[in-house]
Amino acid sequence: MPANFDREVHCLLGLPFDAVSMAGAAKSIRAAAENRIPCFLSTPNLNFLVAAQSDIAFRNSVINSDLSIADGMPLIWIARLLGVPIRERVAGSALFETLRSGSVRQITIYFFGGPNGVAENACRRLNAEAGGLRCVGFDSPGFGSVDEMSSEAVLQRINDSNPEFLVVSLGARKGQAWIERNRSRISAPVISHLGAVVNFVAGTVKRAPVWMQKVGLEWLWRIKEDPVLWRRYLFDGLALLRLLATRVVPYAWFKLFHKPEVRELEFAAITLFDEGARISIRLRGAWDNANIAPLRECFASPVLAGKDIRIELQDVTYIDSAFIGLMLLLYGDRGRQERQLSIANAKPEVRRIFRYGCAEYLLERK
Repeated sequence: MPANFDREVHCLLGLPFDAVSMAGAAKSIRAAAENRIPCFLSTPNLNFLVAAQSDIAFRNSVINSDLSIADGMPLIWIARLLGVPIRERVAGSALFETLRSGSVRQITIYFFGGPNGVAENACRRLNAEAGGLRCVGFDSPGFGSVDEMSSEAVLQRINDSNPEFLVVSLGARKGQAWIERNRSRISAPVISHLGAVVNFVAGTVKRAPVWMQKVGLEWLWRIKEDPVLWRRYLFDGLALLRLLATRVVPYAWFKLFHKPEVRELEFAAITLFDEGARISIRLRGAWDNANIAPLRECFASPVLAGKDIRIELQDVTYIDSAFIGLMLLLYGDRGRQERQLSIANAKPEVRRIFRYGCAEYLLERK
């Protein structure tokens, strides 16, 4: 499906995040399930963000998602520091519980992954209660490769159960890779890697108290529940410090002294050149979340369908996280259509914003 360029997406350290509340995310999932609209939900947290700095396929899996929610308080803190309007943590496990407590219409789900016996137990416990979710199947495929878990027999079992929501639990990188590999062959409209959710539902792992979740100390609780995790949290914490020192704090400082003037925002304009197999789009002026609507309409135009796109930025004086977020959507859309996107001739100050946002990979190399 073509990208939904109407999504309010912002770029944080190289990944797209939807500016959505818990209620808004739950509404989107319910609508997708009921109307059978394909929705790949990604729940990037700090671990996702750190891994995406070096793993291109993993990063692209988040870019290719239809809804990307900020699952981690460090992400919310960074957004606040940078003035990005992502104000609420929407944890994947909390979103699942919100859907679980619903009473309007049951959503059928299928658990795929988790330790042996856990998915079965989660399915049984979920169906023993009256709530917003009903389990119609489960599978614990073990610890094989993505290829081994992608056989016709495995996918047929899922499709025969006809779930509306497929909950994957294979480990973040493998889970995202498995979804990317198989989403076109799975009939479930909603699909997401929700990590520890199957363990929470089965009762083998307890969630942190709400107060720890709100103050960003859930990681301490997770280490208590699973001590092996301390290495991952240590590595991610050190990586976060590096990103804060080299990208986040310098960007916050940069923004204090570089704000677009009203005339620059009013001067923003789009010019298209149809060159046959390629469309060149020349932009000018300053672009931010307040004036980006015409650019959304431009990218959604049928004229652009199936063509390579070149974005010329030589006349652009300022961009923000919403502009880069929209570029991420276009980047993902071109990739799925097996077409090229090149973003060229950015001025040094604009190129610097891309770099602070860990999104310089979007720019054409000089």
